Amino acid sequence: MSDSLTVRKIGNSLGVIIPKSELDSLGVEEGDKLFMVRTPDGIRLIPNDPDFAKVMDETRNYMRKHRDALRELAK
Repeated sequence: MSDSLTVRKIGNSLGVIIPKSELDSLGVEEGDKLFMVRTPDGIRLIPNDPDFAKVMDETRNYMRKHRDALRELAK
């Protein structure tokens, strides 16, 4: 896909309108959540995967708890 999206004011926020054909290909509808993943090339939007989100939360908690050890290992 190489469609251009325009950032627009939506209420007090900014947003982009995603074409319906792209939303249909993702299998999402109004009210569904998308998960934003930062990549070296920009961002990637994927349908929210509760299992993935749970694993990410647990990983963040683990990393927060063991911050000092991880810092030492990174040296």
